[in-house]
Amino acid sequence: MRRALAILAAVPLIFFAAACGDSDSGATGGGNASAGVKVAGNVGAKPTVTFPTGSPASKSSYEVVSEGTGPAVKSGDKVIVNLTVYNWDGKDNAFQGSSYDTKTPETIGVDQQLPEVLQEGFTKVKHGGRLLAVMAADPAAPAQQTEATPTKVFVLDVVGAPPEALKAATGKETGDTLTGVKVVNPGGDKAPTLTTKTKDKPGKKLVVKTLIEGTGAKVTAANTLTVHYTGKIWGTDKEFDSSWGKSEPASFPLGNVIQGWQQGLAGVPVGSRVVMSIPPDLGYGDKEQQGIPANSTLVFVVDILAAY
Repeated sequence: MRRALAILAAVPLIFFAAACGDSDSGATGGGNASAGVKVAGNVGAKPTVTFPTGSPASKSSYEVVSEGTGPAVKSGDKVIVNLTVYNWDGKDNAFQGSSYDTKTPETIGVDQQLPEVLQEGFTKVKHGGRLLAVMAADPAAPAQQTEATPTKVFVLDVVGAPPEALKAATGKETGDTLTGVKVVNPGGDKAPTLTTKTKDKPGKKLVVKTLIEGTGAKVTAANTLTVHYTGKIWGTDKEFDSSWGKSEPASFPLGNVIQGWQQGLAGVPVGSRVVMSIPPDLGYGDKEQQGIPANSTLVFVVDILAAY
């Protein structure tokens, strides 16, 4: 989903870039956990980070800055976090961004996809807590690598947990259709079947049709969504991505996806299933994207399972 829809969730991707570094567990109260990095400010506001002089840490570590007072975070949980990121190079220590600035907290699964240092660190805090994580570059990186991955510093404030998501769209079928596209709704929690092989020409504007109308709150531009989806290319029936195929819905801030999704899903009630035809100028334009040809019209069938 993040790749196919060009979601700008750069921070979780940075997690993977640093995942291979050595790991030293931290502990509340300091010691070597923070490698000399200091964090100031209250949880719930953008932190101030200061770095020690000298070279950056060569081993990954974490420190519980503030434990929090809410429910404990457990392995397997999904948590909503505000995060602030720096590159630690021992020189500029450049600020990379903060969700406090963008006002778009991230939803992160505490699972095997995270580096071990974060998997362990998250389980030492509670909702309302703050975690500092230092993730060093992989010391075994290939010698021919042209640019070393810098050590990353994350400050993560656990905001809470996302609401329980629906399993699939609920509500009444509207009988609406999208000319040139076929969607079969099998009922229950099963994935719909999307067919986009057609001789019909795609429209030049965004088209959104509600197939099942939910009864939940309407999606807003500021929401983070949990969805199931399948994406295909108009005319070819080529599937390029599907959360149903991964057996796991996707979560992302609506403001971080392609314009076709932003415009097409805003105002749609939770519990709905929609099919969207997205013209190139609201998708990937004249740029090829991982097997999606340039100037492709994209077709998605989407179940909106939660919005928060």
